Amino acid sequence: MADPKPSRRERLRAEAAQEIKTIALRHVAEKGKAAVSLRAIAREMGMTAGAIYSYYDTRDDLITALVADVYNSLAQALEDAVAAAPPGPVAKVVAYGHAYRDWAVANPHEFRLVYGDPAPGYQVPEQGPAADAEHRACTALTGVVVEAWPWAQRLHAESGYAWEDYDPDFAATVRAAFPDLQPAAVAVALRLWGRLHGLVSLEIYGHLRPQVQDPDELYRAELLDLTHWLGLAPVAAAKSVPVAAAKGVPVTAATE
Repeated sequence: MADPKPSRRERLRAEAAQEIKTIALRHVAEKGKAAVSLRAIAREMGMTAGAIYSYYDTRDDLITALVADVYNSLAQALEDAVAAAPPGPVAKVVAYGHAYRDWAVANPHEFRLVYGDPAPGYQVPEQGPAADAEHRACTALTGVVVEAWPWAQRLHAESGYAWEDYDPDFAATVRAAFPDLQPAAVAVALRLWGRLHGLVSLEIYGHLRPQVQDPDELYRAELLDLTHWLGLAPVAAAKSVPVAAAKGVPVTAATE
């Protein structure tokens, strides 16, 4: 049986909650996270302070809702890109990498919200929708590494990492989602994310434009280098040259 349609009252409430989040995100973009204030948003919406607290009990609850939305948006973009990529680890790595940057460039304020300096006095709850959404975004990357691991392990399996090297809660979460994953593969996932995230962060915060005419070209070169770092160069030569070429990676470089 189909779920009943929401009532008009429920639709209006959902629209108001979304408007609150939209205004809050704009305030973050214009003034920083510390400027988020339920009372200020209520004034802008022509709503009483008491009324807005019926949507979000505190400023932190509002920020948590924003964080959950942002991570889910990022995760959806990553999942869609990886699912649409042709079979094979090279295509998945390239698709993930481009989707990560494309989403960040299209949503710079959202990127800064979850990856910039935290709001004073705010901490993302360890449990709940925001934590679940963050885990979802991380799972997309780990899944890509799992697919690449048969090749990457020849270069990284003996790196010496053990589960004891990671935060216990983090390790438990990863092992629950990927029971057969080796601790060395987790290190590869973190290092892969670090290299992609580093360039994207430099671009989003305006630190690449003074030095580089085309950040996209630099990023494509990093993606190509990462396929070699993951031990995927032979796979790229055999199976994924069209994917590399479509993303602007020179075919000659992809087949070296």
